[in-house]
Amino acid sequence: MALSEQERGRTAAVTGKPFPEMVRKAFYEGRRLVVPLIGFPGLNLIGCSVKLAQQNYGEHFKVLKAIAERYHPDVVFPMMDLSVEANAIGRYTVFPKGESATVVRDEFRPEDLEAAERVNISFDARLLGYVETLKLMSIGFPSGMLRGAYVTGPYTLAALLMGAEEAASSTVANAEMLHEVCSFATSKIQQYLRLLIAAGAQIICVLEPSAVMLGPEQFDEFSGMYVSHLCESCSETDVSTVYHVCGNSMHLIESMARSGVDALSVDSPEAGVDLRLVAERTPEDIILIGNLNPTGSILCGTPEKVEKDVRDLLEKMRDYPNFVLSTGCDLPQETPDENVLAFMNAGRTFRIK
Repeated sequence: MALSEQERGRTAAVTGKPFPEMVRKAFYEGRRLVVPLIGFPGLNLIGCSVKLAQQNYGEHFKVLKAIAERYHPDVVFPMMDLSVEANAIGRYTVFPKGESATVVRDEFRPEDLEAAERVNISFDARLLGYVETLKLMSIGFPSGMLRGAYVTGPYTLAALLMGAEEAASSTVANAEMLHEVCSFATSKIQQYLRLLIAAGAQIICVLEPSAVMLGPEQFDEFSGMYVSHLCESCSETDVSTVYHVCGNSMHLIESMARSGVDALSVDSPEAGVDLRLVAERTPEDIILIGNLNPTGSILCGTPEKVEKDVRDLLEKMRDYPNFVLSTGCDLPQETPDENVLAFMNAGRTFRIK
């Protein structure tokens, strides 16, 4: 249901955030924001490797600049990277040439947290590379194109530190220890988040893929509560927060919405997510971002099929002013350029009224 002009003005005055205002403005102009997650396909535009871009912020910026100039999305995010904070803390990380960096399962001892607490990740070279990338985006991007950034979610970072199975079992068998690790993780994420905001990030997306396996109560306890602290770190700024959970998150929608974020980013119908039902279960002041299958027609189909799928999704969400067209997750590097262009064209030419 559309907001009245009076309600729209009052909400904008309260939030003061450019992202929600852009979403509302687009809806009242009869269009949608178009925000595909295309960090990895952008590598192909300049012939860069994942490893090089993730370790050289000048090359990473060139990738994002090429994305901005080629596709003109309303928001540009860097390449997703779930290893940044864990690597900065000192966890064993591998850096394949053609794949994103990966944190390898390693021994975890609770007593190691005390030593890790003393590590100031603000001095980590690779983490600072992402911060420097944001600074270049702030200088080199047009003012109407918002700058996004990713941080790892508290529970997912805890799972990277402890191991996924250990973290999951600890929700029942050793909740006190898991809270200690999640609290530690949140403090380190906040250090990174503040640097990203200072560098010019306008949207912070919290990546919490490991938490999809939790039940709603566990999600509230070990993810939502800590994400709320991250939202508080953004409360004095005009920075919006996004909760992204991969996979079938239908059982977590209310929990995600309660955390205090401005937006929910959800996976595709093929993963089990019914976006229209999500909209019915979510307050209107929370933006919904999604949810074309990143490994569906846009990866394997024709441009004509991509345009049809995008139009079908836009028709499905026609009545919801809080919707932003996107992909369910970051697109694979192999995604054809012509299909990304078809996605953008279908999104740009669709009219609500």
